[in-house]
Amino acid sequence: MASAAEQLAANLSFSTFSKATDLKKRLWFTLFALIVYRLGTYVPLPGINPQAFAQAFEQQSQGVLGLFNMFAGGAVERLAIFALGIMPYISASIIMQLMTSVVPTLEQLKKDGESGRKVINQYTRYGTVILGTAQAYGIAAGLQSGDGIVTNPGWFFMLTTVVTLVGGTMFLMWLGEQITARGIGNGISLIIFAGIVAALPGALAQLFNAGETGTISTFTMLAVLVSIVGLIAFIVFIERAQRRLLIQYPKRQVGNKMFQGDASHLPLKLNTAGVIPPIFASSLLLLPATVAGFSGGEGQSEFMTAISTFLGRGQPGYLIFYGVMIAFFAFFYTAIVFTPKETADNMKQHGGFIPGIRPGERTAEYIDYVLTRITTLGALYLVFVCLLPEMFLTGLGISVFLGGTSLLIVVSVTMDTVNQVQGHLFAQQYEGLIKKSKLRGGKGSKRRK
Repeated sequence: MASAAEQLAANLSFSTFSKATDLKKRLWFTLFALIVYRLGTYVPLPGINPQAFAQAFEQQSQGVLGLFNMFAGGAVERLAIFALGIMPYISASIIMQLMTSVVPTLEQLKKDGESGRKVINQYTRYGTVILGTAQAYGIAAGLQSGDGIVTNPGWFFMLTTVVTLVGGTMFLMWLGEQITARGIGNGISLIIFAGIVAALPGALAQLFNAGETGTISTFTMLAVLVSIVGLIAFIVFIERAQRRLLIQYPKRQVGNKMFQGDASHLPLKLNTAGVIPPIFASSLLLLPATVAGFSGGEGQSEFMTAISTFLGRGQPGYLIFYGVMIAFFAFFYTAIVFTPKETADNMKQHGGFIPGIRPGERTAEYIDYVLTRITTLGALYLVFVCLLPEMFLTGLGISVFLGGTSLLIVVSVTMDTVNQVQGHLFAQQYEGLIKKSKLRGGKGSKRRK
């Protein structure tokens, strides 16, 4: 016999979507917010010589600035008001999550529920302003040190650039929060997603153009396209993979009725952290290198040159740092979003147990053991998807927008958003079934009268 969820899914149709008024409002709001974001990536900073900056960016586009440009949705390449992107907010979120694990006051706020979460979010915003100001100042200083990039160098340019870039980041942070609250999906992830998707057609056109001009062979171009399709299929397969732990519930008596024992499953995703580890790792990768890639002129110090070389796309330092950070955040974020002890306590309160495992502490240890093993596989999967394509695409000079990190973000965010849309449709369908059953019940009582 089909489950309730399967029956609801079978009854979903276009008419169900047309009746989902709240869902349509959320979708329109999300679309409007993303359009506003995309328009902002084309508003340039004042006081910049576009030709000089384009030459400087082209020299560094295959390095860390290419990755920075990807997360900013192409705003770095155009040096727009959103050039700083959402990365300072992500960096501040990382710092706050680390501090909640070591600072007792913040740890208590985390346990206080919604009120504590609001305070932590406010601290995160303050941290975003501080980090954004530091990065914006670094960008302004790097631009001034370039040859002819700034038309009128001086303190006024520094001030206006810092204010504009920090203001752009704060607006994106607010916009992401609004999408999460009033739209569909995670707002911050969707902003990054929109920037990558908007640049994919251009990246594909660049690939085809390279094949036509003979820069790369036709066979290589076809191999890259097939690899991209295969990588997308692999990401979908792994993102849907789960380890299900069997949970038994004993017989229980409520009043004079005896209810039979039931069985269910505790699903543990292979990649519990999702797309967060690559985004976090990229944020930390970009933080020390904000200034390094903007100019290659005489004003650039040897230290900045060393950083730019060490963190160049495809370089061993870049690959090692990126891979280690991805693996670290895969375990770190999984530990934040899933607590084995809390899950075991909830199971014990409801009378559930894993066959062969004693409830309580033993169950928590077993869940932690299983979760650690599958998280290890998930971390290896993330490192493989994000780094292996980089090794090949860098040598071919192919855009970073076709790399594993961008494809992982696009596929993961798409799946998460589609799941949320389905959830709203299920809720709409369920409400319709309840109304029908009430109407039928009302008609039956009238007939009996």
